Amino acid sequence: MIITLNGESKKLEDNISIQQLLDLLNLKKETVVAELNGEIIVTENFDKTIIYNDAVLELIRFVGGG
Repeated sequence: MIITLNGESKKLEDNISIQQLLDLLNLKKETVVAELNGEIIVTENFDKTIIYNDAVLELIRFVGGG
């Protein structure tokens, strides 16, 4: 399946959850805000929110530092 991730096409093998995608990308959910098809997904729902074909996903990552 193909999704749009942060404005770029990305091929995924199957429908996966946001949490599974974060794991593939080596991102910690505590540092990410996710918007799926225009809707903000709260962190607690990352495990049960499935990304389907043609989804548009924006991941905004916060990085600490000064």
